[in-house]
Amino acid sequence: MSKIVLITGASSGYGKAIAKAFKDNGDTVIMTARNEKKLEQARKEVGGDLAFSMDVTKPQDWENAVKIVKEKYGRLDILVNNAGGGVTIKEVSDFSTEEIDETITLNLNSVIYGCRAFSGMMKEQKTGTMINISSVCARQCWPTWSVYAAAKAGVLNFSKGMYLEMQPYNVRVTCVVPSSASTGFQKACGIGETTDKLMPQDIAETILYVANLPQRAVVEHITVWGIDKEVNPL
Repeated sequence: MSKIVLITGASSGYGKAIAKAFKDNGDTVIMTARNEKKLEQARKEVGGDLAFSMDVTKPQDWENAVKIVKEKYGRLDILVNNAGGGVTIKEVSDFSTEEIDETITLNLNSVIYGCRAFSGMMKEQKTGTMINISSVCARQCWPTWSVYAAAKAGVLNFSKGMYLEMQPYNVRVTCVVPSSASTGFQKACGIGETTDKLMPQDIAETILYVANLPQRAVVEHITVWGIDKEVNPL
């Protein structure tokens, strides 16, 4: 049965790859991002069913997203909270208050807003899946990544709590914890391009697998490393 899927940050990187994976799976794909022009181009390339611009850091945009989905489809089966980034890489002492707030709001608060917005609909449905994208920075930190790591650790632990809250309603909540991949993320952070073997489609396939498990089964969280990475878990 085709599922209704909403993906944030779907104009590039993980989000675009996730949208393609679900579309190739025969699902109805709703794509959102801030940059309307990039989003529409991505929708055409992926074959997405619906795309609209939204700022995930604004609760009112989430309220509007719920309204759009409810009016057009009447339900939402899968929410993928992928949007994030906007990372400033430097020591905490060099951060302005505004930079700290922006990093936390984009990478943590937005996920909380999204889950809150669609929790009511999924509770009424008594079914659904929420997938929140964190980062290996939530489990292992490096110098100058501290603020971003705090936000992503928040996503991981928020997802655990949300899982327990939604469990009585037959709604699954999973946190996917990816390593760095070839998405251009590092370059955008000002630290140069990387040669990661892990690709966006690898994360997309992981998410598709988690989402397609029988509703009776849930993956609480899953960490995905590139085979070329040295792994030193905390």
